[in-house]
Amino acid sequence: MKKYSFVAAVTLLIALQSPMLAQEQKDEIRKTMQFRNVGEQNWLEVDNVNGSIEVTGYGGSEIQLVVHRTIWGRSEAKIQQAKEEVVLDIEENGNQIVLYVDAPYRKKDGSVHYRGKRRLGYEVTMDFELKVPYTTNIDLKTVNDGNIIVKDVRGDYDVNNVNGDVTMHGLAGAGHVYALNGEVDVTFVKNPAAESYFGSLNGDVRVGFKPGLSADLKMKTFNGQVYTDFDFTSLPMKISAQKSEKNGRFMYKSNEFYGARVAGGGPELKFDAFNGTIYIKEIN
Repeated sequence: MKKYSFVAAVTLLIALQSPMLAQEQKDEIRKTMQFRNVGEQNWLEVDNVNGSIEVTGYGGSEIQLVVHRTIWGRSEAKIQQAKEEVVLDIEENGNQIVLYVDAPYRKKDGSVHYRGKRRLGYEVTMDFELKVPYTTNIDLKTVNDGNIIVKDVRGDYDVNNVNGDVTMHGLAGAGHVYALNGEVDVTFVKNPAAESYFGSLNGDVRVGFKPGLSADLKMKTFNGQVYTDFDFTSLPMKISAQKSEKNGRFMYKSNEFYGARVAGGGPELKFDAFNGTIYIKEIN
């Protein structure tokens, strides 16, 4: 097992931003890695805090990484503190590669409790760009100041963004996609063969499948609509409702998904948009 910790790189730019001598430095981290074997069991994990993640599949065998790092600090001392405290750890373990942004605002379980640059006196943004073999499975997370973009990756996926969009095109695997406060836009070149989930709390969910889709759809939205290009038959709902009375009228509230079968049915595909609209499209 190989493990690296990137703390500092060559500074490309220092810009004075205010009379208080606030500064900004930009640099890059570059690295080429390789799985022990190229195949369907390989996983790449990127666990970011502030910044975007862009992953593109290609026909090579290497993982090519470029991280664009921006450090803002109230002073040169704060810049140096940021370099020492916010680091990119890279762990290579056979068929798994983990890129993990460690920082003082990480809890022991890896979750993030970030209160902003005013409290710390600095802010570090890391924008990831990666090229990976087509069949790579991906696990991507970020919290602030960036979107997640995936192109032409055929493996399975677990993708989560808190305050940004998730855009994924050219997929062929199955998995989980969620954007808490952003839009979800996904298209497939091969329809998923296993259970999958696409969701957002405060954004629309758009998913495009190839013709010939055969699946069981589960859909739920509280403040939006559901649109689909596919013919379907309704599936029986499991009723689990709360009953209450107001002004002599009974009200029922249910958090259940609405079920629909496309063609002969198949893998369960869930679509969840609490404050958004769901679009299930047929694409050529």
